Amino acid sequence: MRKARTASVIFAAGYGSRIKDYSGNKILLPLVPGSDPYRGEYPIFSEIMKNLPTGPKALVVHHRKEEVIDATRDLGVFYCDQPVPNGTGGALIAAKGFLEDIDQEDLIITMGDVPFVKASTYRNLIRHLNYQDLVVLGFKPRDRAQYGVLEIENEAVKRIIEWRYWREYPGEMQSRFEISNSGIYAANRAILLEYLERLKQIPHQVEKERDGRIVVVEEYFITDLVELLNNDGLTVGFALAEQEHEVLGIDTHEDLMVAQSIFAKKDREVKRL
Repeated sequence: MRKARTASVIFAAGYGSRIKDYSGNKILLPLVPGSDPYRGEYPIFSEIMKNLPTGPKALVVHHRKEEVIDATRDLGVFYCDQPVPNGTGGALIAAKGFLEDIDQEDLIITMGDVPFVKASTYRNLIRHLNYQDLVVLGFKPRDRAQYGVLEIENEAVKRIIEWRYWREYPGEMQSRFEISNSGIYAANRAILLEYLERLKQIPHQVEKERDGRIVVVEEYFITDLVELLNNDGLTVGFALAEQEHEVLGIDTHEDLMVAQSIFAKKDREVKRL
């Protein structure tokens, strides 16, 4: 039996504080609603798992982790505990043990609240690892507001610039940023492991809402890897999602309603075939 070439890490640790009427973990939200949008069937993680490449998978858990583990225990996934919710970089650092234990060299890093990335899109990301060390899944949104953008030179990603920074740039400079960051990546596992310790040296102070209060927390950003690799002469590239809804993240009640509508339409199309 041929060994799988690709491993995957799914970030599933966050609070999801912007969905005011839901206190559970977002990966457990249903794509098929029942009595209300938060109760139903076919949780988000089922669609993500269906589309990820074959190979070992790790869920990074924190918020309501016992419920996540109980719901996914039959999937054969590994669990990596993120002791505190300290950002996407912190989630990746929490997965270090998993990354050290596996021997697959190709790695997908994806978000537990982004259910519609196609299997072919993940495969395309992995293909880019034949000639790049880190690959960002980008997309072209109708409205770039709130998204980080890719600063690209000669088809290489030089930086990922968060919205709160690039919105202050002059209009002429802003117009150069056509591709936004989905938060999904492919990476060479060995190279990634080399940079985790360096990532830990770059904490950021971030304001977050916790239980109705704004607090300042220390976070690590996976996007910092782009500049770290570039500074050392490594290559960072990008691939494009075909459609914006592929990278829809479920951050709000409205996002969930849109996702459930998209899934219902997909389900009807499949049944017609």
